[in-house]
Amino acid sequence: MKFDQGRALIIGVANYEAVGGLPAAVLNDALDTAETLKSSAYCGYPEANVTVLTDDASTLENIRKALADLAATATADDTVAIFFSGHGARIGSGAEATSALVPYDCKLTDVAGTSLGEAELSAAIAAIKAPRVILVVDACHAAGTATLKSGLGEDGEDGIDEGFDEKSLQQLARGTGRVVLASSRATETSLVLRRERNSVFTTAMLSGLKGAATAASDGTIRVFDLFNHVSETVRQSVPGRQHPVFKASDLEENFPVALALGGTKSISPGVNQRHRDLEQIMPDLFPLGPTDQDIWLRAGGDVSRLRLSGNGRAQWFAALRLISLGGGGSISRESLIDAALDEFPAHRELKALR
Repeated sequence: MKFDQGRALIIGVANYEAVGGLPAAVLNDALDTAETLKSSAYCGYPEANVTVLTDDASTLENIRKALADLAATATADDTVAIFFSGHGARIGSGAEATSALVPYDCKLTDVAGTSLGEAELSAAIAAIKAPRVILVVDACHAAGTATLKSGLGEDGEDGIDEGFDEKSLQQLARGTGRVVLASSRATETSLVLRRERNSVFTTAMLSGLKGAATAASDGTIRVFDLFNHVSETVRQSVPGRQHPVFKASDLEENFPVALALGGTKSISPGVNQRHRDLEQIMPDLFPLGPTDQDIWLRAGGDVSRLRLSGNGRAQWFAALRLISLGGGGSISRESLIDAALDEFPAHRELKALR
């Protein structure tokens, strides 16, 4: 079975032309992500739909061309995944500061002119016709610093201001169906543990793509489920040290990003479908999220245990996932439905979930 609507651009840069290198895990992250997406046993992306650029192939010109190719070929039926593992750079300071992805041939004497800035990347993503685009950014690695291989930058420069700001991530997530998943907060680093093949973040993502993330009853992995798995796994692996970030400004659905185990369908579609139905209904009734009209409190929940980031739909997904794990306070799926019915007593779909 194939995920025929899947298209991907995978970029990994560990060995730069003029910028200090990164651990081998960075390159492994890109290669292993590509292989997992193409695997018929896992994600089912057609091999012809997956473009891989690593090290010296990851020039600024080649990345621009690959993004333009996606814009030219992706259709209104497609899901597009873009993965970048390498250096990220902060350019400027204060309110005018921006972020950029650092290609293989970036020059430290002209970082802004030889990197892929957030404005250009945002425009390139906006040009992609697919209604579902997920950008994965793993661009702040603890084991590498962006300096010239000789040790010092030209003209006294001592390197790139490493990282990728959350403000920039939010900019990239603008638009319907656009999602950004980053490996860590702007104040953190993306960890690569000793003797591990992949970074902590990509290890979690790969395990999710290989079946550990909750699968939908239709045999797909959906974007919220993947992020939830990655977030929980990273936090358990390195407690308090790294927190993946999810950004989406206008997300209307928990869309599929890949097949789950080659398209294997859930053995309990009834339970799974009821959960999916609630994911659709609650954001429609309470669009601002679980705090809208105090619905979470009225159902017995503890607001302090919620992860209130992203738009209302993203917040609802995280909240409902929390309930399914037995958390969130003295709240259950049933008490939440009852509280919602107090506001919307004639809602037939909600009644059917009792």
